[in-house]
Amino acid sequence: MSQRSFGELVGEVAQDLSTLVRQEMDLAKAELRQEAGKAGRAAGAFGAAAVAGHMVLLFLSFALWWALANGMDEGWAALIVAVVWAVAAAVLYAVARSQVQRVHGLTRTAETAKQIPDALKPEPGGYR
Repeated sequence: MSQRSFGELVGEVAQDLSTLVRQEMDLAKAELRQEAGKAGRAAGAFGAAAVAGHMVLLFLSFALWWALANGMDEGWAALIVAVVWAVAAAVLYAVARSQVQRVHGLTRTAETAKQIPDALKPEPGGYR
């Protein structure tokens, strides 16, 4: 039985660690591709639902315009419907803007990534 030097043992551990990290990255990529496919199909379904919902709102707007036009001039009825939609758009914009302002990125991930020793960080351009 031959004795290995401390340097050889450290090198072997580093190589094993590198292999483990590479395998974990490959697994994460495979899972991400699979989940991205599911997310893509779900996004397509949401898109179709949005188109259908848009058509519903369009025809409800026409119905409201037509109903209001029974009691007033068509131009005023159309203006009222447009103002209702302008108010709805302004409210939705304000809600969306406040939600975007609460997004702060990956602050915890950035902090923990700074704590990773340089020896474990991947080299630019690929694996070690």
